[in-house]
Amino acid sequence: MGRTDPQRHDTATEEVVYLDHADGPLLARLHLPQGPGPFPLLAEVHGGAWCRGDRHDEERLNQALAQRGIAVAALDFRMPPRAGYPASLADIHFGLRWLKQQAARWHCLPRIGLMGLSSGAHQAVLAAMRPHDARYAALPLSGADAGVACVVACWPVIDPLGRYRYALQWQASDRPRPEAIDRVIPDHLKYWGSEDAMAEGSPLRALQRGEAAALPPLLALQGDQDLVHPRAHLEAFAAAYRQAGGALDLRWFEGEAEGFVNKKPEAPSTARAIDAIARFVHGQIGTAR
Repeated sequence: MGRTDPQRHDTATEEVVYLDHADGPLLARLHLPQGPGPFPLLAEVHGGAWCRGDRHDEERLNQALAQRGIAVAALDFRMPPRAGYPASLADIHFGLRWLKQQAARWHCLPRIGLMGLSSGAHQAVLAAMRPHDARYAALPLSGADAGVACVVACWPVIDPLGRYRYALQWQASDRPRPEAIDRVIPDHLKYWGSEDAMAEGSPLRALQRGEAAALPPLLALQGDQDLVHPRAHLEAFAAAYRQAGGALDLRWFEGEAEGFVNKKPEAPSTARAIDAIARFVHGQIGTAR
């Protein structure tokens, strides 16, 4: 059982294999509010510049949401060196379809949302915008589609090519820079392989190209002192998403840098961010609060 709070739900955690590849299984870690439900369900995609991390990374955030009556399924997915783009999108796409089919098992509503952090937020947005992409739907599972009711994007790498070039320019300068700037450059190349792939898989550039896209309601959160995820990229994406007809709520958190929800769990801004996510998800999917 998770932590008990008189104002919150008790929670339980379980792990299941959601996809079994020939080279090994992929697991989903379920954070489940206890009660009759039905509860909203979020698939969660961890960060790590597409190359690092696993389903345990956002444990604190996912537990906090479960205590607020939202079931969260944290997905593992293939990463380099096992596989690069678009393999992780195929895994996430399959995971969304699988979770819809399994939702009743955990007293959840069949309409699900998608949440990601950093590179995970990039993948969440891209998967949501392209639910019918044949490459992403390559793993067969009949009976459900990959469309989502909403997306939560926490400090997304919303333009991989733009962020890659931004990091290269900063590395080439004499200015002090966050350690992450040096680390993400090789990760971009490991996952994407080329700048052309980075451009093709950029949610911002897809909208700017006029690509047809699904546009579920989207909540984006980022610290206004985040130097790893350029503010201009997210503002441009928000404008393009709204221009295309999507509803997007963009929240800036004053004085906060990248990853503040994980790095500063007791900060008031973190509590506000978690509450904003919970209100958004309950409002978009439904509630058994």
